[in-house]
Amino acid sequence: MGSAIGLREDHDGSGLRSLAKATKQAGQARRLLALAAIYDGGSRSDAARIGGVTLQIVRDWVLRFNAEGPEGLVDRKAPGNASKLDDSHRQALSALVESGPIPAIHGVVRWRLKDLVQWIWEEFRIELDATTVGRELKRLGFRKLSARPRHHAQNEMVMEDFKKTCLPHWTKSAPNSRRASR
Repeated sequence: MGSAIGLREDHDGSGLRSLAKATKQAGQARRLLALAAIYDGGSRSDAARIGGVTLQIVRDWVLRFNAEGPEGLVDRKAPGNASKLDDSHRQALSALVESGPIPAIHGVVRWRLKDLVQWIWEEFRIELDATTVGRELKRLGFRKLSARPRHHAQNEMVMEDFKKTCLPHWTKSAPNSRRASR
């Protein structure tokens, strides 16, 4: 059976408890308190019970703490899956969106996400969801634009007759004008 990995010498149990008290992240505080128990002579099993985890996770916390200090015990965002599109795919997609569709070739007059999903499949044989393509376009700096809705019977000539031609004339009434009229 292997020996336990030692903790850094520049911290102690009381110091970790004060850091746990000062932090606003519950996960970091829990990890700091578990490591403080180890500094105070407790076993790794006790630290695992305090942290509510297994011995392997306590070992991972010790490694992160030794490498990065208390900041290494902060909750991290999971990296997620790697993107299926690389930079060359993104450049081609960006160029396609910027140039716009050619109705005779592409069969559409404006790009929809499902049209771009189909184009990516035909061009690169990469299967993506419309939501993923939307996220990629947003990451590339594109924004979804939609035309303002118009009523089918809207007449532009009649609209001009109803537009206001001058600004309303607003006056500020005297503060005591209501009291004086009573």
